[in-house]
Amino acid sequence: MTTIGVLALQGDVREHVVSLEAVGARAVPVRRLSELEHVDGLVLPGGESTTIDKLLRAFGLFEPLRARIAGGLPVYGSCAGMILLADRVLGAGPDQRTLGGIDMTVRRNAFGRQVDSFEADVDVAGLAGGPVHAVFIRAPWVEEVGEDVEVLASVSLPGGAATHIVAVRQGVLLATSFHPEMDADHRLHELFVGMVG
Repeated sequence: MTTIGVLALQGDVREHVVSLEAVGARAVPVRRLSELEHVDGLVLPGGESTTIDKLLRAFGLFEPLRARIAGGLPVYGSCAGMILLADRVLGAGPDQRTLGGIDMTVRRNAFGRQVDSFEADVDVAGLAGGPVHAVFIRAPWVEEVGEDVEVLASVSLPGGAATHIVAVRQGVLLATSFHPEMDADHRLHELFVGMVG
């Protein structure tokens, strides 16, 4: 059975565990280096990216995780997790670091503040069964991607015409600016488990 870790330092850990188990994976929380060493893939949950960055460093996980990602560990990041997987971030604090891995530039809190959170049905390339109901909470969007990054989904601002990238994949790395774990639709988690397997 595939074992997927969920980084359990801050954010919506339980929801990702439920979604992963619903698609047949063994899901385990990861808080320590010893736990990170025994997973086949990892989910970086939504939460607050600067807080997760600081906690990764405080728990001695930042450099080992960065090295595992560079070495081919499959990782899925949602919302704050997308920011952590970005090679470049706009709107980051002066000491904020990312794990990197996806050749993209992400804008933090791009869709606005907490009160600007919204839901939308989003078509995700390669995902059968129709649109995904996506929950955007202080969400980032992707400003630009490198040539090896596959754009999986884009969305328009509520009431607006501009379209922004909200889901990408590069090799074994997957990222969404929205929270699929907050819905009973587990297809994105199933896609990630398939990438790990």
